[in-house]
Amino acid sequence: MNETNPVSQPEESPPGFHFDEQDDRPKTSGGKVRRIGGRRGRKPSKIDQKAKLERSRQSARECRARKKQKYLYLEETVANKERAICALREELDMYKQWCRDVDKGIVPPEIKEALKDAKQTADTSSDLNQSKDIMDRETQD
Repeated sequence: MNETNPVSQPEESPPGFHFDEQDDRPKTSGGKVRRIGGRRGRKPSKIDQKAKLERSRQSARECRARKKQKYLYLEETVANKERAICALREELDMYKQWCRDVDKGIVPPEIKEALKDAKQTADTSSDLNQSKDIMDRETQD
């Protein structure tokens, strides 16, 4: 300590304060003492820390729940796709069998029914087209 200086100053600067080398006073900014390395604002209290921890836990629970829902959705989607694949394979096998039957000269009954239905649909649509043509001619006259 300096005995001649009436204002006593500690030999080391207090934590968070920085003294100028030429001046024994702490550095100021706009007349206020500036702390070096400190954070502005209030320090969180124990209650704030507990609340923050609880919010973090709640957020983690919600994240796990969303993740679980996503996996359930993906599993359901995979199951649906697998069922669709099985149905398409069965249909493909049926068409392959029809082709083998046709190559042997046998027309499967399913194909006969499909051809009859197609012919009836074509006849019905041609009848409708003819009736439309008649209606159009009548409206033009």
